Amino acid sequence: MKIYKALVALFLAQTLTACSLFKKVEEPQISFLEKEVNLADFFHGIDPADATFVVYHPASRRYIRHNPARAQQQFIPASTFKIPNSLIALETGVAAGPEHVIRWDSSVKPAEGFWSSEWSRDHTLHSALRLSVYWYYQALAREIGEERMQAYLDQMDYGNRDLGGGIDRFWLNGNLRISSNEQVRFLERMYNGKLGLSTRTTEIVKEMLVLEQGADYRLSGKTGTADVTPTRELAWLVGFVERGEEVWFYALNMEGEQVWEQWGHPAKRLTLVRSLLQELEVIP
Repeated sequence: MKIYKALVALFLAQTLTACSLFKKVEEPQISFLEKEVNLADFFHGIDPADATFVVYHPASRRYIRHNPARAQQQFIPASTFKIPNSLIALETGVAAGPEHVIRWDSSVKPAEGFWSSEWSRDHTLHSALRLSVYWYYQALAREIGEERMQAYLDQMDYGNRDLGGGIDRFWLNGNLRISSNEQVRFLERMYNGKLGLSTRTTEIVKEMLVLEQGADYRLSGKTGTADVTPTRELAWLVGFVERGEEVWFYALNMEGEQVWEQWGHPAKRLTLVRSLLQELEVIP
């Protein structure tokens, strides 16, 4: 009996030692500095509660938010999806580079609603991104196909990753949704090469996103607009600011009945974002 008890004790001791050796090591929790600000005075013509502005500075692990509750809500990405769409098109070879041309089919009837006269011509990837030519990006999406598109959305962890609504419509009026918080995290991963894509792909898209070059900063981004209801519009501008070695990532999101009248033109949203970044002392 004594020998039996000794063997049992030895077995238990070995088991406990083995368990301690293979115990899962908990990853350290990264703490972030969170600051809420009131930027209501900048959102003319709309309810400030229907707007959010998020700035993320990875170097200091700092988030600054106007309306944090809305920053958590997911919305259709609209033309801000042209950023991942460009990345995927380049990575798959569907677009050979920024000068990849798709010919305009003049027999195609323009869609009802807003249609820019600048869209009705041949476009390159670069010009289509700059002018937000949605038919060009629909053509890219169809060539990429659902299987590859889904695989890359999963790889990028982009929003809710939902392609419902059709391969050439899911980001326009389909099921894809993303929050402002997710937009800045996605942009940070893209900028720092954390999406599992080639350096070439990432650098091409970063260069195409440049909106303005200041004396000591460079501001990049992409707009997006969509109808929320027949009388309410959604507007985005998401991107990043480079100042020397420092980079800040931002997302502007707002909606309302006067959004298109007040902020529909991309230049107006760029002016607004510039003012918000100056208010937060991100740029001079």
